[in-house]
Amino acid sequence: MGLAADIAVQRWSAVAVLETAWRDPAAAAAVFAGEPYALLLLSDGSAGGRWSYLLRQPERVLTVGGGAPAVALAEAAALLGPPMRTHQGGPPFQGGLAGLASYELGLAYEPAVGARRDPDWPDLAAGLYPALLAFDHIERRVLALGRGSNPDQAKAGAEAALDWLAAAAPPTPAAGDLAEAFEPLGSAPAYRDAVADVVARIAAGEIFQANVARAWGGRLRAGRAPYDLMSRLAADSPAPFAAYLRLPGLAVVSNSPERFLKVGADGRVETRPIKGTRPRGAGPVQDAALAAELAASAKDRAENLMIVDLMRNDLARVCTPGSVEVPDLWRLESFANVHHLVSTVTGRLAPGTGAFDLMAAAFPPGSVTGAPKVQAMRVIAAHEPPRGPYCGSIFWAGFDGAFDSSVLIRTAAFVGTADGWRFEARAGAGIVADSDPAMECDETEAKIAAIQRAFGARTLRALP
Repeated sequence: MGLAADIAVQRWSAVAVLETAWRDPAAAAAVFAGEPYALLLLSDGSAGGRWSYLLRQPERVLTVGGGAPAVALAEAAALLGPPMRTHQGGPPFQGGLAGLASYELGLAYEPAVGARRDPDWPDLAAGLYPALLAFDHIERRVLALGRGSNPDQAKAGAEAALDWLAAAAPPTPAAGDLAEAFEPLGSAPAYRDAVADVVARIAAGEIFQANVARAWGGRLRAGRAPYDLMSRLAADSPAPFAAYLRLPGLAVVSNSPERFLKVGADGRVETRPIKGTRPRGAGPVQDAALAAELAASAKDRAENLMIVDLMRNDLARVCTPGSVEVPDLWRLESFANVHHLVSTVTGRLAPGTGAFDLMAAAFPPGSVTGAPKVQAMRVIAAHEPPRGPYCGSIFWAGFDGAFDSSVLIRTAAFVGTADGWRFEARAGAGIVADSDPAMECDETEAKIAAIQRAFGARTLRALP
């Protein structure tokens, strides 16, 4: 261990934890929503989403643009330093690096794609957070954590984090429409043509599957802010991997149901790709019928299995040989607006590798690209402008080597301008050989529905 690594370990070697009564994490974060690098990782409290986190005031910031993204994840790993201990009985994340990896970060690791980058968004933007609040949805408590070079410094950090709750107030969601417009950026017929083109490429043997998306956009009304959307989504359609990130002049609001990569401090790896979708029904009978239809669909199972195989291959690049397994295939999971087929792929990191090596091997997520991945990304680039945050990831990387991350679907990306906030949201579908363009177009509308309603769908322009 070199001198720099020794210093890093000593700097964050002490950890302190203070406990207090439950508070609503979305309400606690609202106070700081306009603060650069404020980050809320919001779970729905389900079995797989016990913890939410509020992070602010990072000690250091790492931002990598389109100039030299190939070093981004190596820089992130170096900023964290070697793994160090955590507080026994504490939450999975006890401080470390957290932030955004945009979709175009993947161009650093798959340069043959040749796609353009989004000029508004960095490839990577993350902060180093030595203090945080962790919200335990199961035991209904809040833990304030601080790290430092000694116990007194760590306790001071935890006490400072605990003070963040003093300003929290009951959530008061904004009334009325949030947006001036929520309009398709491109027509439904054009999207159906894109699907037909992908089907033709599959028939020609170019690819097996590609995830092609549609986009909607608009501007927030005067006096509205990106966090207003976050508040509505949290109240109306909670998701296990929801997130809000504020950057200088930018904001991300995500209502994602999908985990990308999870790494335990012991090196165990998990990914849970989603492929296969049906909308929720108008009543219990229709809802059950739609769920049963999805569970029995050979087309959706095949689509899911292709991405499972892709993720097995991505994990195998950095996992111990023979450790990659599929313990759960085609599980039906239901969310506020849709049913999904979700599979689980696991493995164990090979000695000498860490979470950012895994991310470099697997980014961008296979479920939102296709198979083979590089050629699918080329096809996506032919039909879509740069994606920016969409289909990238919000992640945290702990001081102990643990890691977790989302796939940024059901996500709105905001850019501040002199005239206020403009936004874009996308929804995609996995296209396979027997995909029907009209049905795939309908699937994108089912996926975007919750975000559309949250912006104020009743008075906004109807989808074409």
